[in-house]
Amino acid sequence: MNNENKILLLEDMTTLTKERLNKPTLIKDNVSLSGLFQKEIKVKIINDDILKTKAIAPSSIDIIVTSPPYNLDIHYNSHDDKQSYPEYLEFSEKWLTRCFEFAKDDGRFCLNIPLDKNKNGQQSVGADLTTIAKKVGWKYHSTIIWNEGNISRRTAWGSWLSASAPYVIAPVELIVILYKNYWKKIGGSCKNDITKEEFMDWTNGLWTFTGESKKRIGHPAPFPRELPRRCIKLFSYVGDTVLDPFMGSGTTLIEAVVNNRIAVGVDVDKKYCDLAKRRLKDAI
Repeated sequence: MNNENKILLLEDMTTLTKERLNKPTLIKDNVSLSGLFQKEIKVKIINDDILKTKAIAPSSIDIIVTSPPYNLDIHYNSHDDKQSYPEYLEFSEKWLTRCFEFAKDDGRFCLNIPLDKNKNGQQSVGADLTTIAKKVGWKYHSTIIWNEGNISRRTAWGSWLSASAPYVIAPVELIVILYKNYWKKIGGSCKNDITKEEFMDWTNGLWTFTGESKKRIGHPAPFPRELPRRCIKLFSYVGDTVLDPFMGSGTTLIEAVVNNRIAVGVDVDKKYCDLAKRRLKDAI
């Protein structure tokens, strides 16, 4: 291979093993890069249902960074985002269990979820999903508050200028930090790429940055690159394997790749998989 770097998009439905990650096969979507890294970049995009996929080996993932469906009737191409709340919690327990199976013993999980919701009835989504994650085996470490600052877009006030039934809406989301069995990392390259300034800033559990534009990205619920960038650099080593089980437009994969990690993304919708591939090529 010449000195030009390559992005490797592995076959969509091949089993992901440590051996295959170390020696991937260059199959398609071969893109020349401009010298960001001195070695091949490894990306696996899986067009499948996270509840059913067999393309990820157990105990193969170092860190999971994702924002799952919020059940707010967002119009995804291939997911029903308007379930009853009990159905939504049942679905959440199933995919959280699968992610637990995929994680290594020292695997981490950065789970971006709403604090609560008011649409179709008030629900404590953040607390409920955290409780379910602990039920299936994840251990709790901490919570980061993401101050998205979108209060100007709110339209629901409840009883306007009245104590009758006002709505209280916090313009924040949660990033719940979980781990499988050991918080201290026991494997990996032990190579860190976080700066002193980043470490000091990001270990403060209040993060402030704006959200992402649906129109600009072409996906109904994108999150900004800053979110996975911080999670990946703060909680994983260079060379670690990063999974997003609800890949969507591929933002987590982009940040994994540009920060020299192995990227794995799963999405049930083929159009979103194609969008993620295009964004990867454009971003690198």
